[in-house]
Amino acid sequence: MNFEAPETAPSARDRFERMHAAIRNRICLLDYAPGTRLSEEALAAEYGVSRTPLRRVLGRLEGEGLLQSVHGVGTFVTDVEIGELTQTYQLRLELAELTGKLSAVAPDEALWQDFRTLSARSKALIDAPDPRRFAELNMDFFLALLRLTANEPLKEICERLYFQTTRIWLKSVFASRIDIADEVDIFDREVHDILRALEIGDLHAAALIQRAHISMSFERMRRNA
Repeated sequence: MNFEAPETAPSARDRFERMHAAIRNRICLLDYAPGTRLSEEALAAEYGVSRTPLRRVLGRLEGEGLLQSVHGVGTFVTDVEIGELTQTYQLRLELAELTGKLSAVAPDEALWQDFRTLSARSKALIDAPDPRRFAELNMDFFLALLRLTANEPLKEICERLYFQTTRIWLKSVFASRIDIADEVDIFDREVHDILRALEIGDLHAAALIQRAHISMSFERMRRNA
C-alpha cells in the first residue's frame, strides 16, 4: 500500500528567503518606486508574520543598498543612478568571467530545461516587447546563469551587485532613453550565443559572452543617461 509523503512545511529560513526575494523583485521591477515608504504593518500582514522577521528582511535589503531606514520616519526605497554605480559595473564585468573559471559546472537536464524555457520567452518578446516582462526575463536568466558555478561566495556577490544595478535599465526604458525592441533583440542574441557555447561545453566562453553583454549594456545606458 502506497502512502504519499506529507508535504514539509517551509522552514523559517525558507520563509525569510521567499519574503526577501519577493520584496527585492518589487523594488527592482519598480513596483516600489524610488522614494516609496514601505509599511511594516502592511507587509507583515501580507506575509502573515510578525514585525521581527520582517525587519530582518528589510535590514538585509538595506545592507544590499535597496532600502534606507530613517530613524523615526520609516524605511524608504533608494534611488539609483548610473554615474554612482560605475565601479559596481566594473566589478560585475570581472566577476562575470570568473563564473566560467571558479568551480564551473555544466548544466544538468533541469537547468537545460530552464534555459530552453527562457529562450522561448525571449523569442516571444521579440514580437511583443514589454519592459516589465523583459526585466523579469532578464532577472530569471541571470539567476539561471549563476547555477553554472558552485562557488557560493562568488554567487553571493554576483547576485548582490546585479540587483543593485538592475533598476537602472528599467528606469531608462520608462524614461524613453532606451529602445525596448532593440534591447530585446540584443538580449535574444546573448541567450542564443551563451546556449551555443554551453552546448559545446565551453563554460568560459559562455561567461565571456555574458561579460561582453554587461559591458555593452552599461555603455548604452551611460550614453543615454
